[in-house]
Amino acid sequence: VQLQASGGGLVQAGGSLRISCVASGHTSTTAAVGWFRQAPGKEREFVAAITWNNANTDYADSVKGRFAISRDNAKKMVFLQMNSLKPEDTAVYSCAARPPTLRPPKMTDYKYWGQGTQVTVSS
Repeated sequence: VQLQASGGGLVQAGGSLRISCVASGHTSTTAAVGWFRQAPGKEREFVAAITWNNANTDYADSVKGRFAISRDNAKKMVFLQMNSLKPEDTAVYSCAARPPTLRPPKMTDYKYWGQGTQVTVSS
């Protein structure tokens, strides 16, 4: 499974940005796609995730109410709409896919990673 993220850029605080992730290969072996971010000097953190089959979503508390994840199964794409952006949202955003799990998923369950896209929010 291969993933490729795109759509990052520079935006002012309070603005919006939508980033995209396209999956290819044996995506039928995956159950969900998640977005993660890593800011300079910080550890990677979970942002949001969505399941392919029933579009169940999950969000980090820090982005709830501001970010929305969606997917297009036909195009094998996942989107992250980011609104009310803050300077602390500045990071490299990466998408990743995971197989099904029998318990609540963890970051380590995500086996397939794409390259990141830089999102910079200016104050």
